Amino acid sequence: MANQGLSKTEKKVAFSLASVFGLRMMGLFMIMPVFALYGQHLEGFSPLWVGIAIGAYGLTQAVLQIPMGILSDKFGRKPIILAGLLIFALGSLVAANAETIYGVVAGRALQGMGAIAAAVLALAADLTRDEQRTKVMAIIGMCIGFSFALSLLVGPIVAQHLGLSGLFFMTAGLALLGMLIVQLLVPNPISQAPKGDTVAAPEKLKRMLMDPQLFRLDAGIFILHLVLTAVFVALPLDLVDAGLAKEAHWMLYFPAFMGAFFLMVPLIIIGVKRNNTKGMFQVALLIMMAALGTMAIFADNLVMLSIAVVLFFTGFNYLEASLPSLIAKFCPVGDKGSAMGVYSTSQFLGAFCGGLLGGGAYQLVGASGVFAVALGLMCIWFLLTFGMKNPVLLKSYTLEANVTDKQSAVTMATELSALAGVSEAIVVLEEKVAYLKVDDHFDLREARAVLRSVD
Repeated sequence: MANQGLSKTEKKVAFSLASVFGLRMMGLFMIMPVFALYGQHLEGFSPLWVGIAIGAYGLTQAVLQIPMGILSDKFGRKPIILAGLLIFALGSLVAANAETIYGVVAGRALQGMGAIAAAVLALAADLTRDEQRTKVMAIIGMCIGFSFALSLLVGPIVAQHLGLSGLFFMTAGLALLGMLIVQLLVPNPISQAPKGDTVAAPEKLKRMLMDPQLFRLDAGIFILHLVLTAVFVALPLDLVDAGLAKEAHWMLYFPAFMGAFFLMVPLIIIGVKRNNTKGMFQVALLIMMAALGTMAIFADNLVMLSIAVVLFFTGFNYLEASLPSLIAKFCPVGDKGSAMGVYSTSQFLGAFCGGLLGGGAYQLVGASGVFAVALGLMCIWFLLTFGMKNPVLLKSYTLEANVTDKQSAVTMATELSALAGVSEAIVVLEEKVAYLKVDDHFDLREARAVLRSVD
């Protein structure tokens, strides 16, 4: 029986890489609840440029996410991660020293050029067994969620005492701390996990976009982060107009986010117990739509806005946590890296478009208009979910395959496919691995026996 828990090394990998990811994402998130309020002294300040500044990192992230992952295959994970964190720190310093909003936009775009997500996830895959990889990725995902919650608390407090420049200097410091963690605490991989599981293959990207189930999820994460960014262009200004002093915003954001975290737990439990992920997904969308409608109608009512913020984060937390898992379940076996590459690009592109849309809409029609547009986009996403399927509960395995020619690869794939519990099997000769999707009837020992018998 294989060990069901994380090894000492895997725990170290999980928590060190989660810390690196969390520190970097916290540096990106902290500006969101404060920039519209604390950036008003910058030359060229306007709601449109606020949106562009908040979302600028998303454009460079979207463009460079997949290339940086491919570079990590060629030059190694750690050098690319360290270089990305250094670029992120330099971007933070540019923004910290900016006297115009255009300088902040340049700094934020430079921050986004340190696109390390693919390389970090690939390194996590390199250093973990395939049976334990899902747990490690879950720890990293939870850390990102926690970093977002913490940024809602820390961002307003730091901005209040140190100003916007101090916030960006702190962001640079967090990136340098991340570099130390990578250098001192993250183990060095002896070998790399197969590309299909970790890094996007450019020739497969079109196939990922054409898959109807994956397209719904990619469109969903695009809309989700577009809406998130647009809302945070308008919401801080709206809360001030409703009577909440900017110094007190953290007293709303942080408790609301944490309360929403507990409110989303029943959605997860019901979805798993009834195997009705689609239904709970639609409930979460309806909750977010109710929140945005409340924001649009009660823009000057602080109590209603506070309730709307709790509802917004409840739906957001559930969807943000569910989407990566659904991508992994729906993507073709052996194509997880490419599927996640399209997903991550869609996510960051959504953040950029959200900044543009939020800033432009606020300038033209005010906060209520921003929330109304966001509600319209969520309605489109809700309609897309009607063609969504409930995922079959399968596990993924990536096993070493000692194949020397095409015929042995075909033979191995045929024999693996015939095993009880195997729903899909692909053997990749170039990578010398077998990708399997299996149910509860699968016996890993039988699969390994097949791998040993076919040479």
